[in-house]
Amino acid sequence: MEYALVVRWLLLFAALWAVGLPLATRLFRRLPGRGAGFALPVSLVALTLPAYYVGHLSFGSAALVAGVGTLLVASAVAGLDLGALRRGDLRLAPGLDIDRRAVADAAAVFLVAFLFAVALRALDPAVHAGGGEKFLDFGLLQSLARASVLPPEDMWFAGEPVRYYYGGHLVSTLLARLAGTDPSFAYNLALAGFFGLLVTAAFELGRGVATAAGANGRLAGLLSAFFVGFASNLVTAGRFLLAALPEGLRRPVAQAVAERSQYTVSQVLAGTSSFSYWDASRVIPGTINEFPLFAWLNGDLHAHMMGTPFLLLAAGLAFAYFRTPEEAVGERRLLVAATTLVGALQVVVDTWSFPSVFGVLFLGTVFAPARPWTLFPGRERVRSVVGDSPVAGEVARLVGAVAAVGLAGVAAAGLASPFLLGAVAGGGSARTVELLSPDQRSGFGALALVHGAFLAAFAGYYVRRLGSRDGLGRREWAVLIGSVAALTVVAAAQSFAALALVAPLVAVGWVLLRFADDPRFETVLVVAGAGLVTLVELVYVNEQAGPGRMNTVFKTYMQVWVLWGSAMGAVLAGFVGDAVAAGDVSLPRVDLGVRGGAVRVAGVGFVVLLVASTSVYGGLAVVDHANSPRQEETLDATAFAEWRHGNESTAIAWLDETVEGNPTMLTAPGTTWSETVTDERETVMYGWRGNPESSLTGVPTVAGWAHEVGYRGPEAYYDRVRDVDAMYVGSESTRARLIEQYDVQYVWVGPGERARYGEIETDVAWLTPVHRSGSVAVYEVEEARLP
Repeated sequence: MEYALVVRWLLLFAALWAVGLPLATRLFRRLPGRGAGFALPVSLVALTLPAYYVGHLSFGSAALVAGVGTLLVASAVAGLDLGALRRGDLRLAPGLDIDRRAVADAAAVFLVAFLFAVALRALDPAVHAGGGEKFLDFGLLQSLARASVLPPEDMWFAGEPVRYYYGGHLVSTLLARLAGTDPSFAYNLALAGFFGLLVTAAFELGRGVATAAGANGRLAGLLSAFFVGFASNLVTAGRFLLAALPEGLRRPVAQAVAERSQYTVSQVLAGTSSFSYWDASRVIPGTINEFPLFAWLNGDLHAHMMGTPFLLLAAGLAFAYFRTPEEAVGERRLLVAATTLVGALQVVVDTWSFPSVFGVLFLGTVFAPARPWTLFPGRERVRSVVGDSPVAGEVARLVGAVAAVGLAGVAAAGLASPFLLGAVAGGGSARTVELLSPDQRSGFGALALVHGAFLAAFAGYYVRRLGSRDGLGRREWAVLIGSVAALTVVAAAQSFAALALVAPLVAVGWVLLRFADDPRFETVLVVAGAGLVTLVELVYVNEQAGPGRMNTVFKTYMQVWVLWGSAMGAVLAGFVGDAVAAGDVSLPRVDLGVRGGAVRVAGVGFVVLLVASTSVYGGLAVVDHANSPRQEETLDATAFAEWRHGNESTAIAWLDETVEGNPTMLTAPGTTWSETVTDERETVMYGWRGNPESSLTGVPTVAGWAHEVGYRGPEAYYDRVRDVDAMYVGSESTRARLIEQYDVQYVWVGPGERARYGEIETDVAWLTPVHRSGSVAVYEVEEARLP
């Protein structure tokens, strides 16, 4: 494996961490740990946004210098004593209190997570087309490597800018250029880097939230890192539990599970001998239910994965706001402004999670002790109007939070307008927000399999909080239990399981945050995730990317997982309580003769059960991944082409290494649809025959994958498919006219083209062969000789 490259990237991350640390320390100065684990995502925001804007003028060394220069200047302003610097004295700014132990802990977590992901990718590095979006993701990375300006040209729709959120690929490209790494290796190293960023951010958030609540911060951070980076849903553990049931009960239970999930009875009853890492991500019918370990095992460098560290960075900023006192108006405004910048980048990285960035900020703002309307001028006038009225106070709090977060969201959208105006407003298939019918909603069993570990932990956490010293009396408990029971009846009658399982987390959490003496930020994270789960049981975005609610649940559930996984650290550390001494993660001494000791034993047992049940999948999946057949261990994402497709790999390598810039290439379209020919390719999209030459090199083809129907609309895409067909099999005059219209410079003739068109006439004056190898011939168009 390429160990030197791994070391080079680790050194790059260390340098970015060091430069970003003063910025993180300033932003998170009131948090335990001073935001040490957020230093890398803070650096990447400061690096990428300037490079993105300058890249619209020139995406080369100028963009990279703008990003690095902005990061260095911002770090210097945050970390150096500017007065002393003007006198020629280099010293740290007063009050820059870096927590070195927190930095060491977070760095250790990042190192373990990064190397774990590197090991996973080295076992299966290929960007093969099946089972994911690797052709899209690697094509975007290659397109950015070839681009002279942003947005890059679409490798599947030559001559037009890409209309997909490519911000995470932009971050990866900037890292690759700083590390001097070819995209074929940068793909997997960037993927490992994003995993390290995510797990470290979860560790930092969990540690800080638990420490602020008086729990063991280090233990909480490790639990958060585990639940975000390694834990899975309960599908795999459920199979073991089912196997332990008596024979007469096993099949009826399997039948009940199969009726409201994507599994058959035989799949539910199957043991570990038929284990597949894929199964646990397809539980709720008609949806995709991913979690981070599955996503990184699968290996897409995809937007819904790369956006997660920045979502947790936004959650960290909301936590910092939550902890900042009301009189520190300037600090609170700075945190809102910083979230605006994170939100602007998130639009380009993962547009789906852009609303969640500001949703978490809204919850942190509305539930913070500091009243949000104090962010605005005229505070005294509002204070006199509100007076001592609790109702007026609540209304003012809500309106102030909506105004502050709304302005921040609008500002972020404005900063991201170059992307929004081009990608979102530029056309494509119609997208509408539609209501779910009862038969489309998730069932009780499916929701329990996907979210059961979280739901159990949060229910127990709420009971602990409500039963605390100033908690509910018997009457209030009776009302609460009766209300949940009534919701369950209504949920069953209306096929709305989330109403009973998830919605109470929002309602009770809201009460705890507004009326408890010590509102805690882990409750904010619980409410945020529960709100998202409930929302996607009510509405979905109807679009071309998948039938029905598939894509909506797919993109939303990853956000839910990282928010809830980060909250789990503080929640479960509370169950352990003082059984684990502060700073000591050894097992507690148990006093069985004391009621408090028994409670602590039960708490530790509950935590162990949750960790064990959510570890089963990870253990089996990693072992299965390590034992799968492979050529060799490498981080080269394109090596598989030579191993599996030798007849075409030489031509693809020639194209990648020889052809510069973005000349238009003619290849068979990424669809079997045609009005004039019979396509004999069995699989196109999500198969090798789906434009490997453009996807693996970034050289744009006239009509690539049918994903473009969603980006451009069906008319634009299928018009191009007709023209591509005509350029291969039409009359010579038609071919020449269209070749000139699309400015085609290379014509690719390989197995895919022959399978679609049969014999292709290439003996014409305006085509000159420039490469032949294996089963591929590449021709260059001589424009001057076109008729």
